[in-house]
Amino acid sequence: MTTPKILEEEIQRHFAAGPSAVADPSAHDAFSQFRSALERGEIRAASPDPTSPTGWRVNIWVKQGILLGFRIGTLAESSAGSLSFVDKHTYPARAFTQGDGIRLVPGGSSIRAGAYLAKGVVCMPPMYINAGAYIGEGSMVDSHALVGSCAQIGKNVHLSAAAQIGGVLEPINASPVIIEDNVLIGGNCGVYEGAIVRTGAVLAAGTILTRGTPVFDLVNGTVIRATEELPLIIPPNAVVVPGSRAVTRGKGAEWGLSLYAPVIVKYRDEKTDLSTTLEDLLR
Repeated sequence: MTTPKILEEEIQRHFAAGPSAVADPSAHDAFSQFRSALERGEIRAASPDPTSPTGWRVNIWVKQGILLGFRIGTLAESSAGSLSFVDKHTYPARAFTQGDGIRLVPGGSSIRAGAYLAKGVVCMPPMYINAGAYIGEGSMVDSHALVGSCAQIGKNVHLSAAAQIGGVLEPINASPVIIEDNVLIGGNCGVYEGAIVRTGAVLAAGTILTRGTPVFDLVNGTVIRATEELPLIIPPNAVVVPGSRAVTRGKGAEWGLSLYAPVIVKYRDEKTDLSTTLEDLLR
């Protein structure tokens, strides 16, 4: 079996080859090994790294490998019952068995090849997980939820109905969205543009986080923003709810307008945890 270091070198070589990789059988072989390693969780688009300012390291070569798969892929037909599909042959839908330990409930869900799901993950229909995504043990991806390419989801996370977790392939060095362990993402939430949600945080239904979103921490009297060097980072155990802030000048003030603003109203405690015990009953 090819070692991760050799696989990294092969992926970088074929990615640098550009369009010529399409006709190179060794590029297809390297990608096949790469995709299998992704699905086993042996490699991932971003890895925990305590020496990094964010606590995470972007593995650029892994993102190059995912892009290589799109480059060398050709359109192919597939079907599921009476439904037909046409997509890159390098990224078919994944198939699972009982031995994988993943609960995939019937009803229109799809998990693309190259995504990693750990044992104990629950997928409620319809939902979608894209190539390069990583889902940790015991997490739940609820109905109409989306996990984008390269997004990193930790252990015991609940992505509630219609939650949208953005992914990122380009720019190649950009950090994907990262949801750490024991996070609750409420219904209709959206987390985009490389935002990091730290361990134990709770996003109430309808919370939207982007790189340009300031988050108002009422507990500590501070405003959390992304910087040129760092993405938006939600602190551990923060409870974030949708709020608004008044426009104080110009026509906005004259018309009495307000802008959307997520607000940290508290930090998670035993009472907050009691509200999430339903999770255990559903499993």
